[in-house]
Amino acid sequence: MAGSPSTPAHRVSEYADRVLAAAERIPPGRVMTYGDIAARLGEGGPRQVGRVMAHYGGAVPWWRVVRADGRLLPGHEHRALPHYRAEGTPLRDAARPGDAPRVDLRRARWDGPFADGTP
Repeated sequence: MAGSPSTPAHRVSEYADRVLAAAERIPPGRVMTYGDIAARLGEGGPRQVGRVMAHYGGAVPWWRVVRADGRLLPGHEHRALPHYRAEGTPLRDAARPGDAPRVDLRRARWDGPFADGTP
């Protein structure tokens, strides 16, 4: 049983905690790429951030962390689009009919201080 004296409770690594905290601080309607977060943290890279988000990102606004090309995460488009629309995230039309739109990184990318003032 988790948390019992014989089995310690599962805890995320300090790096994972920092990635998740960064995702939580992105303002509504804005995004950062996986690489942006890695650069902001000064540690890891896009793949490491992606791995953290894949394992633990469900508890944070995961849709605000995007691929470098602005494409929506395959298989999660239907879950992300309502969030983008509700938050007013700038989107670009799909490249081909039937494809999901992309996040307009030029307009949506966040590079300022986080909403709580953290640089």
